[in-house]
Amino acid sequence: MSIISAKNISKTFTKKDYSLFRPFEVKKETKIAVNDLSIEIERGEFVGFLGPNGAGKTTFLKILSGIIHPTTGEANVMGHTPWDRDYDYLSQMAIVMGQKNQLWWDLPAIDSFNLLREIYSVPDGKFKKTLDQVVEVMGMKELLTKRLRNMSLGERMKCELAASFLHEPKIIYLDEPTIGLDVVSARSVREFLKKMNKERNFTFILTSHYIGDIEELCERVIIIDKGRKVYDGKLKALIEQYAPEKRIEIFLTNLEEKKKFAHINAKKKKIIQTTGLILADKTELGQVVKEVFDKFPPENISINDPDAEEIISRIFKGNIK
Repeated sequence: MSIISAKNISKTFTKKDYSLFRPFEVKKETKIAVNDLSIEIERGEFVGFLGPNGAGKTTFLKILSGIIHPTTGEANVMGHTPWDRDYDYLSQMAIVMGQKNQLWWDLPAIDSFNLLREIYSVPDGKFKKTLDQVVEVMGMKELLTKRLRNMSLGERMKCELAASFLHEPKIIYLDEPTIGLDVVSARSVREFLKKMNKERNFTFILTSHYIGDIEELCERVIIIDKGRKVYDGKLKALIEQYAPEKRIEIFLTNLEEKKKFAHINAKKKKIIQTTGLILADKTELGQVVKEVFDKFPPENISINDPDAEEIISRIFKGNIK
């Protein structure tokens, strides 16, 4: 049985414009943010929710978390209708928004955590155990006594994530949790999320513009554009179906190797400074790989799938139907 089930969810916003010179004339502009969207998510899944700016991702997460009502449609999350905002539902979910704070700006992090412990009625023993684990995994012991307004963006994000796990929610909605973070902070956040998913079987829905987050955390992706679902399935299957080419890179150490590369029988190839790049499809892959390994040392060769960001970009541009 699905832990999240949403059927035919739509959300329409209406904007009213008033004219100073015609006070009784009101112009209405309607925007469809989410358009007949249906999804099913099982317990313990880590699902990437992707789409360009304005696709409706954040609006849909707000509907599932109960922040806003849909215009039409229905949803069942852990046996609850999210926008009824039952305490039993709210106490079992969390939402983390990379551009909004849920902690108190002028308080040390530990004071905010203790306030949340009271709000969610978390027993002292359970609270201490969860907090200790979160602090250890994300290396944030020194942040507990630091005020939120004195923290860097990366430090604040760690505290926001820690706060969201204190009541051990079963479902966590993550809206751009690594936005603006440096490489080290983003890596520690991803490691923490993987650990929580694996050890606690928490269910995650993640929106992110950083394809590295999606590739590292999510096996399944849902892609929406203009409020409509355009893909729902495995990320690996998406790449294999829509970009069957393999990316072969060869480190070229001298002019002689560049000449060798020029004679490789491949349809798509080019040299970028000291790297020879080949995009080989299934029909020529075996022949090209054999030729590459015959001409160059193995330690100078790498073979990878194409970049997932490029594939998703094609979908957004309407190149894939």
